[in-house]
Amino acid sequence: MAMSDSYEQAGLEIEPLHPALGAAVRGLDLTRPMSQESFVAVHEAWMKHLVLVFPDQPVSDAQQITFARMFGDLETHHQDIIKSAREPEIFRVSNVDDTGNLMEADHPTVAQITLAQRWHTDSSYRATPSMGSILHGIEVAETGGETCFTNMYEVHEALPNRLRQAVGDRKLCHDFGHLATLAPIKPLSEEERAAMPPVWQPMRRRHPVTGRTSLYISPIYNDAIEGMEQAAAVDLIAELTKFAGRPDFVYRHRWSNDDIVMWDNRCAMHRVTPYDLGERRVMHRTTIVGDGPVIAA
Repeated sequence: MAMSDSYEQAGLEIEPLHPALGAAVRGLDLTRPMSQESFVAVHEAWMKHLVLVFPDQPVSDAQQITFARMFGDLETHHQDIIKSAREPEIFRVSNVDDTGNLMEADHPTVAQITLAQRWHTDSSYRATPSMGSILHGIEVAETGGETCFTNMYEVHEALPNRLRQAVGDRKLCHDFGHLATLAPIKPLSEEERAAMPPVWQPMRRRHPVTGRTSLYISPIYNDAIEGMEQAAAVDLIAELTKFAGRPDFVYRHRWSNDDIVMWDNRCAMHRVTPYDLGERRVMHRTTIVGDGPVIAA
């Protein structure tokens, strides 16, 4: 297993998990503060592999927040039904409520969480979208509930000429309110709508660290493309989404309890596979604030 000098110096083992993206990181205890040396090595691995898996990390919410803050400030979600009542930086990707009770499958919160079965990038509807996300598997599903990640650098590089020309230098609308057209979720309040108005983002973005270009779409928030009729825009979004889901671009993570997975929202999309909503699934996410507006490529 090839290791860079920074990995060796930090005592880390980095094991690639898929040719396109994803690597397991061992030799780090995230229940303890991370050294600057380890941070440098982890960040290097993150930029290279886009998705990092830290197995067997039984962290508390507070310890997860401490780890996440090494990479930047943390978002607080604008919906009370999603964020933790105890730790507002925690986004509850869960069919269990804050008091530990399993919610019914038709509960509006469960309906909203279930939309994560569609490809997306976190917080793309913000003027400054998220840099990255860190998800802790506290109670994982025994069947299904896997998280798929796709390398949007490679997707962009592999686009057929027809799709590349259709994307061009266009912008795409990212609208949190679009969720309400996809599932019977809790209607957005006027305050929530005002907090997250639609934004237009370039469909081709340049990564501020690696300098690489990726396709930037987030289908659960997208239904309009600059300079296109809506029907044509919807068709193009669907075609790009299908192309991005090709197996050669995708790492599929099978969760174990206390896995921590972090990914780069600037160059990867993700989705969860279906699971039994009668089975408890408790995942806590911290979301790292973006490092600036999207840079058009």
